[in-house]
Amino acid sequence: MKEVTIKYKSNKTLEALKELGKYLNFSISDDKARSTPQKQSSINGIPIIIGDAKVDIAELHDVFTGKDLSAEKLRDTAWQRKK
Repeated sequence: MKEVTIKYKSNKTLEALKELGKYLNFSISDDKARSTPQKQSSINGIPIIIGDAKVDIAELHDVFTGKDLSAEKLRDTAWQRKK
C-alpha cells in the first residue's frame, strides 16, 4: 500500500481530508500513535522487545509456584525437538 504524508495547520483541513477519504477510499492514520518508539535491546544479536506492563500475570503465579522448576529442567523436557 502506498503512503503519503500531508502536513497541515488547520483542523478544518483534517476534517476535509477525512470526508474526502470516505469517497476516494483512503484512510488517515494518526502520526503520533505510529511514531512512539519501542525501546529495544539485544542479547547476542537477538532483539528483545519490552513487554506490555498492563498485562496481568497474577493468574500464572499459582501455575509455577511450588513446582520446583528451573530453566535447565524446562530446556531438557519441554523445549526439545522431537526427531
